[in-house]
Amino acid sequence: MSNYFTDNEDLRWYVDRGIDWAPLIEATEYGFRAPDAMKDVPEAIAFYREVLESIGELAAKYVGERSAAMDRQHPHVVDGEVVEGEAVRRAFDVFRENELHKMVFPRELGGLNVPLLVYYLSGELIARGDVGAMTHFSFHAGIGMAMLAYSIYEGTTRFDVQGGKIASTRFQAQIEEIVRGDAWGCMVITEPDAGSDMARLRARGTLGEDGQWRISGQKIFITSGHAKYHLVIARTDDAVEGEGLGLDGLSMFLVQAYEDLPDGKRQRFVTIDRVEDKLGHNSSVTAALTYEDTPAQLIGARGEGFKYMLVLMNNARVGVSFEGIGIIEAALRLAREYASGRRSMGKAIAQHEMIADYLDEMETDLLALRALAVASAYAEESAQKLGILQRFEGALSDAEKQRVERELPRVRARSRRFTPLLKYITAEKAVEHARRCVQIHGGVGYTKEYGAEKLLRDALVLPIYEGTSQIQSLMAMKDTLNGIVKDPGGFARRSAQQALRARTAADPLERRVAKVQSLCRGAERSLVARTAIDKLGGVRRLPIGQWKGALTKNWDPKRDFAIAMLHAERLTRMLTDEAICEVLWEQCQRDPARRALLERFLDRCELRDELLFKEITTTGAKMLAKIAAQPEAIAQAAE
Repeated sequence: MSNYFTDNEDLRWYVDRGIDWAPLIEATEYGFRAPDAMKDVPEAIAFYREVLESIGELAAKYVGERSAAMDRQHPHVVDGEVVEGEAVRRAFDVFRENELHKMVFPRELGGLNVPLLVYYLSGELIARGDVGAMTHFSFHAGIGMAMLAYSIYEGTTRFDVQGGKIASTRFQAQIEEIVRGDAWGCMVITEPDAGSDMARLRARGTLGEDGQWRISGQKIFITSGHAKYHLVIARTDDAVEGEGLGLDGLSMFLVQAYEDLPDGKRQRFVTIDRVEDKLGHNSSVTAALTYEDTPAQLIGARGEGFKYMLVLMNNARVGVSFEGIGIIEAALRLAREYASGRRSMGKAIAQHEMIADYLDEMETDLLALRALAVASAYAEESAQKLGILQRFEGALSDAEKQRVERELPRVRARSRRFTPLLKYITAEKAVEHARRCVQIHGGVGYTKEYGAEKLLRDALVLPIYEGTSQIQSLMAMKDTLNGIVKDPGGFARRSAQQALRARTAADPLERRVAKVQSLCRGAERSLVARTAIDKLGGVRRLPIGQWKGALTKNWDPKRDFAIAMLHAERLTRMLTDEAICEVLWEQCQRDPARRALLERFLDRCELRDELLFKEITTTGAKMLAKIAAQPEAIAQAAE
């Protein structure tokens, strides 16, 4: 019987050798303080492997083998409730029977206390079978853990420091219901006229004289929107359209969408307007919802909604990235199997030079993307758990305190740097390689018989949801250039060190990695210089005494970084290649057998980054001039 974990050599390498488990396990087990904690690191790793092997088998049998049926059996609304297809219902019945929803939750809340990293790896396994099923699966543990995180951040979770566990948490009843598999949640943000621009959200949260918050408004494109528990972003300020809608007036709420009554009927507090008829992801419900004075619980303080949304969104973006890797894994295997069996001109098409190169590039990208994904997930989880560990300050040894103080800033910075790069590249590559899988299949790839076209349909949404590829690029660009502006000296030192290593490092692979880094610094330097020249044009109109302040302060990415915004995706691709090279180089220090993968990746990325560097440093002026002329042209046309 097929098993999506045991048949994947690269995934097994991460569990056995590629992940530095000890620090993550220690944070997950609260320093092994609880009496029911794992005894030691080896015992924990063995348990994680058992979990992944079990999920690998279930994903192959109940998801992969039924993926075509899941795609055909679209969910629909009957009498105000969503009815899912039989194949999806059966898969999730099996997940519940095998207690998969318990994985990441603390033992004191009924969970198995497995690290989020293991959960993300399991997500790849399920997504390889059917990405829509994985999307729905993620809204069980994902929303339950968000509730726990929110309670911790707002200070309504109490810790038993000596016992090494959570004593109580605000949303405990809801979390325990999700742990049992009896409910799930959804993240509710998007509205008809507000997608990526959250400042335009208009759904309202109002506080009644009875002290009860209520929400009114319409939300669309809500994944797993038939959930019982909704985390809703709504406006709680007095702003109206045209009078300063913004992010500061948004708040986060928990809404219970329905209640099951003793007589078997269901009382709904949120209306399901429709389930979207989509191009792909047909096993996943995407709903439009209406809230009409729906009771809600405020999370945190009023006006903190955007901050709390980012907590949930960062984890979601890492999760979506593993979904993309699952699609690429499926696409590669499907393409390779077909190409090995399909003969043309006297040999299997896998032996034709172009197809062989296609397959090699797909495999190289897959392994490289998984490396970045594991590193990103590790950093994000470490940052969250070390932050929680700080709350055990009274029980931490001096060595533990020092480790937390030393590691927390580093993993937070790494997570912030990697997450947008990871979400961008896995989404884009999932589409690219699913498309390539169709092409390798030729005419039959365009039919539904082989499943290649389904992978492409399912992949196409990844660059759109949980933050578009363009939003990820703008985030990466803004953080990078703002960092240079704030610390030009540090940027100069880093650039010099990397340039030196590119020439003098003893290891040839290290020199090549440093060369990629130097190309990135050169692209950044060019964008900052061109931006400064544009800004200098405005500075010249100021008194000379104000020049220094104008050039070093009050940088506004929306106003000042036009050239960088134009090249944001190109810069993001370069920064992603740099990050992957760095992660693979780190892996080489752990296991020399990984050198071959780094060399393969460098062979492809070096030339690509040289071209991107040239585009960034030499183009863009004409497009910016064209954009600048458009308002005038539009005004003339209106006249």
